[in-house]
Amino acid sequence: MATEVLKLTALSSCAGCASKLSRRELTEVLRQVPTLKDRNVLVGTATGDDAGVYRLSGDRALVQTTDFFTPIVDDPFSYGQIAATNALSDVYAMGGRPLTALNIVGIPADLVPLDVVNQIVRGGAEKIQEAKCVLIGGHTIKIPEPIFGYAITGLVSPRRTMTNANARPGDLLILTKPLGTGIITTGVKRGLAPPALERKAIEVMTHLNTVGADVAERGLVRAAVDVTGFGLLSHLGAMCASSKVGAEISAASVPAINSEVFDLIAANCIPGGSRDNLTHANEFTDWEGVTDSQKTLLTDAQTSGGLLLCVPQKNQKAVLKRLEKAHTLCAAVIGRIVRSGKPRIRVSA
Repeated sequence: MATEVLKLTALSSCAGCASKLSRRELTEVLRQVPTLKDRNVLVGTATGDDAGVYRLSGDRALVQTTDFFTPIVDDPFSYGQIAATNALSDVYAMGGRPLTALNIVGIPADLVPLDVVNQIVRGGAEKIQEAKCVLIGGHTIKIPEPIFGYAITGLVSPRRTMTNANARPGDLLILTKPLGTGIITTGVKRGLAPPALERKAIEVMTHLNTVGADVAERGLVRAAVDVTGFGLLSHLGAMCASSKVGAEISAASVPAINSEVFDLIAANCIPGGSRDNLTHANEFTDWEGVTDSQKTLLTDAQTSGGLLLCVPQKNQKAVLKRLEKAHTLCAAVIGRIVRSGKPRIRVSA
């Protein structure tokens, strides 16, 4: 099979972070998993955070995560870059800096030539290097559908760790990447998204979230989460549940990659994972004058999305300054954390 005609996305039943189990399914699985109590486990599975944190000493802790998924684009080099950016983001969302990386590779060897596998791995390695992280090994198997990703280990100060459980009433919610990658990549797979829009989505998905470590080390942000397969509202919902607070969001303040995203929504280019996210979000979200298209955007299954930062109001200017210096793709104040007897989110038009 010639490399130039191989469509990686055609080899998988679902793409990117939309291939995750739903939030409800994952909760059911984890409910049955026993946990070992250890006072050095600072962040485990209970809060639904992006990575685990294990204390080594008073000023150092390990941040550990693993993340992999099926092809989100057809270009193998870009696929590798996106997978690496996505995995690294889990560490940045906790306020840590990546230290080492291990490849996770699953390939249908009879369908994907080795030169394509090489391009995937090289694309990932480029982003790992950009993050000043060290690739030290990995594991490869033969499976029916391609998967690629990483296990990442980083370092963080226990006192500066950003977790889902730290949000406080009055904190502002700031988003660092626009939404719509799930919709766009579904449009690409169906032949409805123009090449320029696909390139824009790839640009978004390959932008490192290094600013997470920067604002954490400066003590500017209380909590953070990277917006990926569960969509913006489900990730925010987990933060509200862990912090025992509510949130208010302005749908008009949430940026899309561009207006063509809404054209694709109108054409029904909506991933199955995004539909599941909306069903889940309806359980804890109060909608006020919000259109169906806006609901779809707010629950779109992102791959390698931005950070949702929970920022004390007094730190707003300082955080926006750090985001500008880091050239984040957006710095949108989309809402705030509020007091609430239940972890509910109110979304107004």
